[in-house]
Amino acid sequence: MIDWDVAVSTGVRLVRPGPQVDLADARQAVAQLRELSTTAQGHVREFTGMEPLEPAGPAVIVDRPGWIKANVAGFRVVLEPILDRLGGERMNSGAAGNLTTAVGSRVTGVQLGAVLSYLAGRVLGQYELFLPPDPDGRAPTGRLTLVAPNIVHTERELDVDPHDFRLWVCLHEETHRMQFTSSPWLRDYVQEQMQEMLLASNVDAGQLLDRLRSAGEAVAEAIRGGDANLIEAFQSEEQSEIMDRITAVMSLAEGHGDYVMDAVGPEVVPSVAEIRRRFQRRREGVNRVDKVIRQLLGIDLKMKQYEEGAAFVRSVVSRVGMADFNRVWESPETLPTLKEIRNPDAWIDRVVRPAALPQEFGEGPASEGGTAGGPSPE
Repeated sequence: MIDWDVAVSTGVRLVRPGPQVDLADARQAVAQLRELSTTAQGHVREFTGMEPLEPAGPAVIVDRPGWIKANVAGFRVVLEPILDRLGGERMNSGAAGNLTTAVGSRVTGVQLGAVLSYLAGRVLGQYELFLPPDPDGRAPTGRLTLVAPNIVHTERELDVDPHDFRLWVCLHEETHRMQFTSSPWLRDYVQEQMQEMLLASNVDAGQLLDRLRSAGEAVAEAIRGGDANLIEAFQSEEQSEIMDRITAVMSLAEGHGDYVMDAVGPEVVPSVAEIRRRFQRRREGVNRVDKVIRQLLGIDLKMKQYEEGAAFVRSVVSRVGMADFNRVWESPETLPTLKEIRNPDAWIDRVVRPAALPQEFGEGPASEGGTAGGPSPE
């Protein structure tokens, strides 16, 4: 259903070249990013109180084509088994069916490659959850990658201190690595939700026409400046419920990353306030065409949800402290729902306060101002 080779070749062909950097500066940037990613690990561990369950080396530094290839490989790991299953169930018999499948897979490959070529010029870093298995058939936990050309381009555009900006980015991305390496179940949970989303995509011809019509209306609304996007246009009711779970966990992960990078920042990144201010202004100042593309791909919607995630983390930590906040990483049951992301007190009541009841009844009232984790960084 997806020609992965076509996706890679399309993405690499369409992606724009990175900024002009001489060889010495390029080598220095790569070396410094590796070093700072290791430095950030210690800051994140100390601030969050989380402990990785496996050793972590420096980040892998890639260019834009390298990021595209890595993401296609990741999509293939998580999606190919399900796509093969769906393809086998739906494939028409005979040569005509095989031809239709082959043509469709190439079209889908081009579409995926085009989207990745757009994103490859904007992503600063990523914790890759899904990697091809090693020679023994074991799936690696993940890999932290930093896209050096995009980091250099952004720091130049913002006119900020390169060292500070690079460490600021590393703090965010290393937080993601900490989330998944200290909570091994989290990777499997995300993969299961993605696979459920795909399995729920089975539609008949009438439903497909309705969704295509909705997609056309979404494009028109986005061009007019509305809020519609293609992701929601193609979702069924069942998929919307699954997407809410995916959105909740990704909002938590991204919001936590933003919270940590800004909370740790003042002590180790002297110009963090100026970096955040300029970064936010740059994000809001995209051109009209970019705005439409971001809207259709759901990127702006995700940015709003990540802001909600950061607000959730700030609110919970300020109320119960870091140690009790870290209960979000215990199991799928302690993850916040999308409603709880928007109402942190509901998550506290469900997850944190029930555990405090024995203390309240047996040892006097529990404190509402903090926990054994110490005072709130706020």
